[in-house]
Amino acid sequence: MPGAPCDPSDLGPEFFTTALRGRYPGIEVAAAELVEQQEGTNTRARFRLTYRRGTGPGAVFVKAPGRLLHRLALSVLGALETEARLASSGVRLPLEHAELLAGVLLGGHRGSVVLLEDISARQASPNQPRTPLSPAEVESGLLELGSLHAAYLGRPLPAALSFVSPWRLAPFWAAVSLPSLAVARRRLQSLENGSWPAKVSLPVLERQFRQSARLARSGPQTLLHGDPHPGNSYRLPGDRTGFYDWQLIRRGHFAHDVSYFLAGSLTVADRRAHERRLLEVYLDALGSSGGRSPSFAETWERYRAGPAFGLSTWLHTLSAGSFQETADTLAMIDRFKAAYEDLGTAKAL
Repeated sequence: MPGAPCDPSDLGPEFFTTALRGRYPGIEVAAAELVEQQEGTNTRARFRLTYRRGTGPGAVFVKAPGRLLHRLALSVLGALETEARLASSGVRLPLEHAELLAGVLLGGHRGSVVLLEDISARQASPNQPRTPLSPAEVESGLLELGSLHAAYLGRPLPAALSFVSPWRLAPFWAAVSLPSLAVARRRLQSLENGSWPAKVSLPVLERQFRQSARLARSGPQTLLHGDPHPGNSYRLPGDRTGFYDWQLIRRGHFAHDVSYFLAGSLTVADRRAHERRLLEVYLDALGSSGGRSPSFAETWERYRAGPAFGLSTWLHTLSAGSFQETADTLAMIDRFKAAYEDLGTAKAL
């Protein structure tokens, strides 16, 4: 559907009919009402649908391309079309997640449009980066990620997922990320209560950022969510945690997801009190799901190295200024900065 519009307000019944017929054969959408729309890394919108023929979802969530700067950033990260390709692959992921209903590639640098399940129909509540999760919610999320990781651990990905790339930051990233981190440091230090992590220089942190990607490519590989921060998760009744936003789906070591989610989701006090127990819970789940469960010591060292990636990622987000709200970005930086210092990440790397 290369002629599809980029602005959700231009999406009409014909678009939804064509996009959803792969999942709901024979349907015909009579009306598509735009209920709400928000701007972020992508343009996000919710539509209420009524049908002239057949039955489909009463509401869908739409992710459409954002502003040009955001599309260029996603293109550099190899994330411009990945979620749409995943939606079109027919692969059912073995964890709690918002169902991907359809993916439409727009061509060129226009990006893609993704239709997802409206999780509010299941009484789900989206989480926000600034609001920490409880230990019970993080434990649930780790169990879900463990199910995903175990299903693909040490195995070739199916042909339908051939578009999924390993974690890689090309050498030119040094020239891009170093100035970006410098901007982030200036912005951070200009904000009330903002401070740069102790005893780490810009060049060292930038090098550790790229080193994190190399670390993710080493050891047993599996399918990763790639970006499981709190804002890409939701809460179901009973403290069950699910995930959405698969733009950064990657192949890599499971510890990349585990460290990023665990250290980025808990308060500093809760992380310090529960991180070892939660890693043990994750490893038990990985083993019981059929994956080869590595030793706790090996996993702990990988976990200790992880905060460099999270800290750098959210500093880059602060530098860009428009991908996330500042309060969300600062909350994530604070959690990863504390983890970086507590865990001795520089030595672990």
